[in-house]
Amino acid sequence: MTTAPGAPRRAVTLADVARLAGVSVATASKSLNGRQQVRAETRERVLSAAEQLQFSPNVLARHLLSGRSGTIGLVTHDLEGRFSIPTLMGAEDAAGTGKTSVLLCDARGDALREQYHVQALLGRRVDGLMIVGARPDPRPSLGTLPVPVVYAYAPSQDPADMSVVSDNVLGGRLVAEHLLACGRRRIAVVTGDPSYGAAHDRAAGVRAALDDAGVTPLGEDRYGAWTEEWGRTAAALVLDQHPDVDAIACGSDHIARGVLDTLREAGRRVPEDVAVTGHDNWETLALSARPPLTSVDMHLEEVGRRAAALLFDAIEGRGRSGTEVVPCRLVPRGSTGPRAT
Repeated sequence: MTTAPGAPRRAVTLADVARLAGVSVATASKSLNGRQQVRAETRERVLSAAEQLQFSPNVLARHLLSGRSGTIGLVTHDLEGRFSIPTLMGAEDAAGTGKTSVLLCDARGDALREQYHVQALLGRRVDGLMIVGARPDPRPSLGTLPVPVVYAYAPSQDPADMSVVSDNVLGGRLVAEHLLACGRRRIAVVTGDPSYGAAHDRAAGVRAALDDAGVTPLGEDRYGAWTEEWGRTAAALVLDQHPDVDAIACGSDHIARGVLDTLREAGRRVPEDVAVTGHDNWETLALSARPPLTSVDMHLEEVGRRAAALLFDAIEGRGRSGTEVVPCRLVPRGSTGPRAT
């Protein structure tokens, strides 16, 4: 195909690719879309012809022919939060590998606003929806919709839905196992809002690991708020009731920061006298703590990637139900270590 000097270059079409490869337009289309009905050598010939002609298929036309829009909708309840943003980043990473556009909406924790955004996204003919909660507790299902839905971070209450969450119980267990490995045996648990299932799950993970090791935690688990103020108050209570404490496992990095403040004011060295752990691995807090805070990373970007992968599978007709749990990991830093002798 030649073009006169100075004349505008005609766009290469699928028919041009088919002609150069010596196949039909239908075969060229199947080859470029990865269909299994085409022989390997034929597909290679078509791909070579497309590369030679610098053929770029019309994305919109391809989506229209497939009956899809090439977009997914993401509805979050915590757009400015440190938990939803990593989840959304992971989802967008996964979407980008498939050249899928993402439409993002913020429901701000409002069920009515969520319904509005869902209907608006359906009106835009999205191929699927991902719903990211503001807290990791089960939430009401959106019910039956015309497109697949995956719930991330906050699972659906309906076991027939698809959900992806982080393993909060494992996070607590990893903390306790680490503290035990550091030689700690007088371990207190300070966690957050008791209305959060995650607060109980993290504490349960700590207690399970201690029980396996034959170690009794110091008193009852202490529940309060996800704040530094509660961490300071709780640490003072622990020191008053158990002055021989040698480790405090905290349900969040905010709480742990408050615990560190009180220990410092009480003249307790961290980690020599008392080891401290957090949960969330929010680096803004963990790295600026004195000393840097050992914390549990919930792998939220992986939660987002897995949720997006499940959504793409469902769009292709390979949907599944149930909740997938993503393991978390412990990130050791200066707030833990062997007890001073």
